[in-house]
Amino acid sequence: MLGYYASGITVVCGLDSGEPLGFTCQSFHSVSLNPPLVSVSIMSTSKTWPRIRATGRFSVNILSEAQRDISDRFAKSSADRWAGVRWESTAAGNPKILGAIVCLDCIRHAEYEAGDHVIAIGSVLDICGPDQVDQKTPLLFYQGRYHRIAEDT
Repeated sequence: MLGYYASGITVVCGLDSGEPLGFTCQSFHSVSLNPPLVSVSIMSTSKTWPRIRATGRFSVNILSEAQRDISDRFAKSSADRWAGVRWESTAAGNPKILGAIVCLDCIRHAEYEAGDHVIAIGSVLDICGPDQVDQKTPLLFYQGRYHRIAEDT
């Protein structure tokens, strides 16, 4: 039934010994404005999250509708998710995917086990973006498929 709830798509990223890491995450939420906190929900079986967790910091890249291919790539286990993906480091040293609407630079604040997932809370240090003024339409996921926001007429 939760497939009836539309969500945006993010890629949660980190660096481990100079190697960029990341995974697609559609369960992303604002937790608090003061202090600024966000949450991401991660499958307990993730092989990427433990490596990011160990660094104590991560970024959340909110994807634009033009980045469907990046969402698909980071949703799968593959040898090189980063092949052809343009990125740069944030001030805290996390990967910022170029073209993402916004990138939140975070340090790990807390983590909670929740069934077959882990809920990670990040303390937002900085907000980067938007990169392109004309690319502010988010990539949406609804009922197992990508969707677009229709213009209000």
